[in-house]
Amino acid sequence: MLFKTSPRFWEKSSFSQSPIRAIVDRFVSVVLLPFAWIYGLIVWIKRLIVDSGLLHTLGIYRAAPVPIIIVGNIRVGGTGKTPLVIALANELVERGFKPGVISRGYQPNTRSLLAQPTAVNRNGNPNEVGDEPVLMSQRIHDSVPIWVYRKRKACIDALLQAHSEVNVIISDDGLQHAALVRWPAREGGRDLELVVEDKRGDGNGRLLPAGPLRESAKRERDATITISESPTQSEPFPSSRKLQLSPIIDSAYPLHRPNEPITFTQMLSRLVGLKVGALAAIGNPKKFFDALVKLGVHIDQTLALPDHASVRDNDLKTLAVDLILITEKDAVKCSEIEDPRIWVIPMRLDLPSEFSDWVQEVITRPNPYLK
Repeated sequence: MLFKTSPRFWEKSSFSQSPIRAIVDRFVSVVLLPFAWIYGLIVWIKRLIVDSGLLHTLGIYRAAPVPIIIVGNIRVGGTGKTPLVIALANELVERGFKPGVISRGYQPNTRSLLAQPTAVNRNGNPNEVGDEPVLMSQRIHDSVPIWVYRKRKACIDALLQAHSEVNVIISDDGLQHAALVRWPAREGGRDLELVVEDKRGDGNGRLLPAGPLRESAKRERDATITISESPTQSEPFPSSRKLQLSPIIDSAYPLHRPNEPITFTQMLSRLVGLKVGALAAIGNPKKFFDALVKLGVHIDQTLALPDHASVRDNDLKTLAVDLILITEKDAVKCSEIEDPRIWVIPMRLDLPSEFSDWVQEVITRPNPYLK
């Protein structure tokens, strides 16, 4: 990727707050526009081919025998896909379904180098299968198989061959993956394309590299899920096809001791009089830091690392604090770290019944390919 972290000029600039910064940001973005146009042309041609159904007709790509729920995003960087995948998988189990989860399995500083589809368990090595799949295996019901591979269709085939009971696939990312043949619900199908956003929205609204978007913000989707600390659900779901969810943080636990949680209120009491640090190697570290501050944590020092980056002892040594707060995603990368200062802050999403009912209605529709 061209940028390890989201550059400032990707976001909307405010002339009222900083005129000079806004001018510089817009200038840099405009300079990169020709590259964005080329990228946009490639995306448009690819989308045209996929939407034509030609790849499926020619047998190049085949639809999966079970419904697919794609949880993806339009903009790069963390928007909250993984928590939604976890919540959705557990909700489907509660409703009697047999879901399976696939993911690309990103490794620190590189793309996945797995030679074949690989099953993930709660003790998996995040340097081999990715930090997010390991986190999902720890948070999702044990009955749900989780497989990773860069070729998602091959990953689905391997998962279904090993687990014939699976009757719905949840794909962690993959909106832009042509091999994931889908017949979306908005067109009468039983597959779902869910676009996850956060409060940053579409940034400056431009395509890469002039902006943060992988595709046009006008791209069709079955629903937009916005994850924000201050949700404002103005219209009912599913008629609006928009859902606002608020992340829930109500506990904390010492690193390596997840079975010894305390409430977040108790955590706040523990922090009194201590110098507190926060570390995050996620797509949007600021979101984690802001959430802690909103909950009443006074943070003396922060350390933001690139998404999927390994957490090393040297990183922790730069934090001259009494206690360090980290995300669960980062905790899975700290299996060999012994630092009593580290506490893990879990975050979860609760899905409203109207959303879950809608998902259930869609994935139980007849297979449109058999008509």
